[in-house]
Amino acid sequence: MSLIQKTNELEKGLVKLLNNFDDWKLEWVGDLNLCYDAKGYTPKGYECVVEFKFRNKYYKSKLLEKKKYDALMNLPKDVVKIYFVSDPKGTYWFWLNKLDEMELIQKKCPTTTHWGGEKINKEVYLLSEDLASVIDFN
Repeated sequence: MSLIQKTNELEKGLVKLLNNFDDWKLEWVGDLNLCYDAKGYTPKGYECVVEFKFRNKYYKSKLLEKKKYDALMNLPKDVVKIYFVSDPKGTYWFWLNKLDEMELIQKKCPTTTHWGGEKINKEVYLLSEDLASVIDFN
């Protein structure tokens, strides 16, 4: 199974878990090349989108590409935008609609999430763990 297939399975599994145990109403759309991986409704009935990131390495600050952030924030204002990050030390749930002070930097990053070595300069936000509202340390 490729890395992309494994990531898709993780995303689908998390959608299923949230729907079955926490009253979310999400649909996985990761195969549609959108700026998010799931869409639907929060347990309180708000329309939402969720971008998932699964990292193999721990970094104290969580990276979010400005291009991805801008695309999410260009969705209708009443849509809740969520950035979910999982890494070896925990899981982090960022409510992007509520974040206003993020550090924007230039960083050498892989050309794509599932990369083969080539890196380019990208504008990225570094999200501090204390900005996450749900933190589960493994």
